Amino acid sequence: MPSVRTASAPSTAPTAPAGDARVRPGRKPAAAVAIAVAAAGMMLGGCEYTYDDGRNLPGPVEAEATRLPGPVFTRDPLQNDPVSEEETGAWAARTLPDPGQPVASAGAGLVAVGNVRTESTPVLGTGTYVLSLACRSQRRVTFTVRSESLTLVDLGLRCGINRENVIYLSSETALTIRVEARTGANYAYRLRLL
Repeated sequence: MPSVRTASAPSTAPTAPAGDARVRPGRKPAAAVAIAVAAAGMMLGGCEYTYDDGRNLPGPVEAEATRLPGPVFTRDPLQNDPVSEEETGAWAARTLPDPGQPVASAGAGLVAVGNVRTESTPVLGTGTYVLSLACRSQRRVTFTVRSESLTLVDLGLRCGINRENVIYLSSETALTIRVEARTGANYAYRLRLL
């Protein structure tokens, strides 16, 4: 049974007239509190909420099985470390697989920390080419591809993602491919006629 504490401050509640035996000043009847708690418990205990969504489904509805998501694998940062000069050819072959079409020019190599590597293609004929670029490094690698008069590609490539650019050569020209990296990096490129 709950206990009732009396306050130390004087009560401001009105008192009953003298001779009224129902309420005593300063005290609340414990039985009234117990009855109120029991009535509230009965009222709340008997409540049930139902919802009619308007579907008339025969029989019980079976819940669909919930599938837990599989584990999330993060990328291995060591896969971005550059490989040695001897392994560069094998890495380039895996990264830029053979497209089954004639390749006009291709190259791969290793760039040391803070260095710039420049390569030139043979003279290419007029036409539309696909330039595929790839790198392997912990940081971005900058590729700049120029003809004699124009910069065709100027790109900071995030390594681990291959990039293909379509370029159009309006006259016969050789291209200069410049590769720059802040950390050691492997690079690979391939030009094929579209």
